[in-house]
Amino acid sequence: MFFKKYIFFLLIILPVITSAQQSEITDSLKITHKDKTVEEANHSIVTYIPPAAFVTWGILSFHVKGIRQIDYNVYNDMQKDHPGFKTHADNYLQYAPAAIVYGLNLAGVHGKHNFADRTALYVLSEGIFAGTTFTVKNLSKRTRPSDADKYSFPSGHTGNAFAAAEFLNQEYGDISPWYGIAGYSIAASTGILRVYNNAHWFSDVVAGAGVGILSTKIAYLVYPYIKKQFSGGKGDKNTGTVIVPTYQNQMFGFSFVKTL
Repeated sequence: MFFKKYIFFLLIILPVITSAQQSEITDSLKITHKDKTVEEANHSIVTYIPPAAFVTWGILSFHVKGIRQIDYNVYNDMQKDHPGFKTHADNYLQYAPAAIVYGLNLAGVHGKHNFADRTALYVLSEGIFAGTTFTVKNLSKRTRPSDADKYSFPSGHTGNAFAAAEFLNQEYGDISPWYGIAGYSIAASTGILRVYNNAHWFSDVVAGAGVGILSTKIAYLVYPYIKKQFSGGKGDKNTGTVIVPTYQNQMFGFSFVKTL
């Protein structure tokens, strides 16, 4: 019962409240503040509340017995209903929302940014997410349900999927909120599979979702300033070189993106 209840939250409620609330805020700002841009609407403080709440839930799981007990209840229900479940689909699903962004562009559905800026934003988002996740995993040292290691919190696969889902939402959410809902549904499915695979606790995937969303939102917030610095103050033009931080194979670095 516990398992089904919280899986419902991840698969249905989380994608809807995260994506729909941003669309609602954007529409509201268009009506009540015509001088506000869609970009400003996307960065409204209210849009940061859901992912911040997800991260808070994860943090509280270390200190509040009732929240931690939910982890155990979900785990016990999963083991009872689906013992020995194993799939590698989550390894691929985590990248699906980002792939949709490029697929839509190839199909002629243009998003918010051109290829170079879009790619720089995604790399910046991944850099922020990976650096944050790597640091927190090493500090929290939570043991996985499978006892494989002590890098359970937060869920990297889930966070990566939600970072990509927010990327899809940012690029195409203004065209239709269904793009964001689709991306978040895929991301939520990734989180569910991480629990099914006995790789993470429920609070791990909830926190991972929050970190992933926040990473992309922060990337979209700071990118115009970064671009302006490295394009000689000509951030509004389509030419310039952008340098963004990256993290891969436990190593930090920088990527250079040239807008032609």
